[in-house]
Amino acid sequence: MANGGHQPVGGYYTGFDVKDYRERLYILYVFQLTFCSQQRRNEVYHLLENWGNYSLQLPVDTDQFDWCTFQLEYRDYIDLAKIAQLIPVIGAAVGAIANYQLMAQLGETAMNCYRMRVLGVKRMGS
Repeated sequence: MANGGHQPVGGYYTGFDVKDYRERLYILYVFQLTFCSQQRRNEVYHLLENWGNYSLQLPVDTDQFDWCTFQLEYRDYIDLAKIAQLIPVIGAAVGAIANYQLMAQLGETAMNCYRMRVLGVKRMGS
């Protein structure tokens, strides 16, 4: 591969294989960390902090993962922000602001999660 064998994630090269569903699941956990309750956020943070061990415990088959429960953890947070987009006349403006703020939150959380992960991997490998 011309890019040194790294897989692109969100336009950046992380060195993680996104063809493995567990890597895509990591990204979804980052999403969940950004948009869930504080109690769940604490749990997800510790899970991501120990991703190497946790990912080994995940089922190999994606059909064995409980996607419904996973999705419910952050759905309500997103629903509140997105429901205002349905209001006639102001929905588009509200949606633009909500989307911008949601993406800013997600971007910051994702950068910090990957920093934590990459630095953790380097620490363990040193």
